[in-house]
Amino acid sequence: MITKILTRGGRASAYLLVRYLRALLLLLALPNGLLLGWLITPFTAALVKLANSERRRAAKYLRAGAPDLLPPALPRAPGDVVTLFRDRSFKRSLRLLLMPLVMIPELFVSVFALVGVPAAIAGMLLWKLDPGGFTLMGVPVDNWTEALTNGTGQVLSSLAVLIWVVPAVARLHAGAVLDLLEPSADQLETARLERRVEELTQSRAGAVDSHGAELRRIERDLHDGTQAQLVSLAMRIGIAKQTMAQDPEKAAKLLDDARDGAEQAMTELRGVLRTMYPPILADRGLAGAVSALAARCPLPVELRIGELGEVPAAVEAAAYFVVAESLTNITKHSAAGHVDVLLERRDHELYLAVTDDGIGGARVNEQSDLLGRGSGLHGMLHRVQAIDGHMELLSPIGGPTTVEVILPCG
Repeated sequence: MITKILTRGGRASAYLLVRYLRALLLLLALPNGLLLGWLITPFTAALVKLANSERRRAAKYLRAGAPDLLPPALPRAPGDVVTLFRDRSFKRSLRLLLMPLVMIPELFVSVFALVGVPAAIAGMLLWKLDPGGFTLMGVPVDNWTEALTNGTGQVLSSLAVLIWVVPAVARLHAGAVLDLLEPSADQLETARLERRVEELTQSRAGAVDSHGAELRRIERDLHDGTQAQLVSLAMRIGIAKQTMAQDPEKAAKLLDDARDGAEQAMTELRGVLRTMYPPILADRGLAGAVSALAARCPLPVELRIGELGEVPAAVEAAAYFVVAESLTNITKHSAAGHVDVLLERRDHELYLAVTDDGIGGARVNEQSDLLGRGSGLHGMLHRVQAIDGHMELLSPIGGPTTVEVILPCG
């Protein structure tokens, strides 16, 4: 019971004391801030950051979750008063100047709650050393009756303030901070749109990089594989044509080799085309294609596929490649014994989760690490972001590893 009282009252008192110290610092900086704030641009940004810090601490005290924060102060040149008065975040953060008005009552309540009981006990025990010099409940003490009566009253009053008054004042202060410093609806909408633009810019850059890398890979595969086979095929046909009249058997052998080369070139060309858009998606759909990947995986795969409905081709391709790359990574690097794949439709989104019971420690890197891990996940992330999807990797050391992907279908 005592621990609960001290925890509740002590937490509230600590919150109010810290608020008092911040208000005191703000009060000390206020004269110079008002005189030079229009000229010193960091003052504007600092005041907005202080307002956001107060909102975070108030929400933490009330256990209200992460609050909406004021957008950063507008960039401006020294002396730019026009921009300063247009800055809604700065004008909203000026409400912090109300803090010094309430810091004295809050400090008195907090100090009385924390010091009242020890002071009462000391006064009851030591009043004889200086009769009339100790005060309990504001009354000088010069006999045992007053010491015990007033001391008990001060103990009970301090505990009552610590249990009920201080938490109430702290909640009132925190609630007022959240209300007074809350960003406006227009600011929240603007901040949301700015974050969205930033996300789209990053995803567009990732899509461009991914597209460029894909084109270079296709060009490399065609140049090193299919093109070389076709050049060899042309040379064999030319030689066979020249030797046809003089050595028909040699020409026939060259034509047989050319036929084998043509078949091999066709196989390599189909392989390149398959990486662009797997034909199995068109033949069997996403569910059938993922089932085929699971069947070819050397590890046991538990496959759970819900009702998918109609899925856009780009989303099908992205989901297919995520599953294919995930199963490849798990087979090569995870030392896993089992894989779980979940694929289902959730309203207007396609949800995909691939989980393995391996060693974990997977990270998304632009380049492979010493063990050859990471770059495949980076490619998966770009492929998902290119269609405005979201990918999250959970892979603590020791496992398990889960790749979660959400792809928009609307």
